[in-house]
Amino acid sequence: MPTQKLDAAFCLAATCRPGRKKTDYYDTVTTGFVLEVRASGGKTYCLRYSDPNGRQRQLKIAGFEDVTFAQAQKKAKKLRSEVVMEGDPAARKERKKAVPTYAELAKRHIDHAKTYLKRPENTEAVINNHLVARWGKLRLDEITEEDISKWLGEKRQTLAPATVEKLRVTLGRSFELGRRWKIPGAELNPARGVPRFRFDNARERYLSASEAQRLVAACESSSNPQLKPIVQLLLYTGARKTELLTAKWAHVNLEQRFWLIPDSKTGKARRVPLSGPAVAVIEGLVEIDGCPWLLPNPLTLKPYSCIKRAFATARKEAKLSGVRIHDLRHSAASAMINAGVDLFAVGRILGHADHQSTMRYAHLANDTLMKAVEAGAAGILQGEAA
Repeated sequence: MPTQKLDAAFCLAATCRPGRKKTDYYDTVTTGFVLEVRASGGKTYCLRYSDPNGRQRQLKIAGFEDVTFAQAQKKAKKLRSEVVMEGDPAARKERKKAVPTYAELAKRHIDHAKTYLKRPENTEAVINNHLVARWGKLRLDEITEEDISKWLGEKRQTLAPATVEKLRVTLGRSFELGRRWKIPGAELNPARGVPRFRFDNARERYLSASEAQRLVAACESSSNPQLKPIVQLLLYTGARKTELLTAKWAHVNLEQRFWLIPDSKTGKARRVPLSGPAVAVIEGLVEIDGCPWLLPNPLTLKPYSCIKRAFATARKEAKLSGVRIHDLRHSAASAMINAGVDLFAVGRILGHADHQSTMRYAHLANDTLMKAVEAGAAGILQGEAA
């Protein structure tokens, strides 16, 4: 084991000893600093040391031709200081090398989502269309809280607040899963420190009776023959669009007047009571032999994947710009509450997982109660006047 005070001149002239594949020259100044000279003529600066467990480790500093001797010596001293403080620079380098890119973690996130989410394609779209596009090539430990905050700020210029919040939550979820799976680089979640952007996403649009009638009338001339009964049943039941589009004849009981939704958004089955008008609409539908769906596309005999275009045309004809399909659900809830139905019952009919979702309609209930006390007060005053 040749020892030598290494310097630039010696390292330049050093050769491999005859008959050997390589010769290691150990520096007498910096413990473990080595110049490795191979028979082929190649040279490499290294640091050799014992890790905290007593195992011999070697860490390549750089090739002889890639750095100056002064640079290699400075790096060797820095690494030696880490070793003296019971560090393990070789293990640290191995851990850093093992840190995957976000694209690799994203794939595992998507695969995981498919094991429990009802609609994993939504998460997959957010990850692939937005997160991977921006962070996919970076290793997990290269993604910082500051960069995420800046990126989300830019996204707010073009995307809806709710969409931007979805990006923040999904990215944070990726790191939480990575931490749970003990993936290197995911120990710290850079999205956790990014504050949630405060916004009011509770957009409320309720159709009046006359507006609902105009919309249904406009659906009469739609190129989609199922649009009218779809709109009517959404207004009569307060169901979600996807729940209705995937409804089956086998789950409708006209005799007992209920519709069973076996797999709702909340993951729980529920029964939707059918009013007289809703029953009349269903009785007017044509049941096609061999087709299980209540409102199939007549051409494919499969559920519609999208009715946006037909709905937009009817909405325009009815002069109801800005009304969304989901607003029909809000309108159904509004009509029930204005008729005096309590919030708990409305929540049950709509299939809300908790009362917080139903509380968005609380002000409508208050209006109904106010009308009741006003009517009561007027009756009392009339009685006193008599």
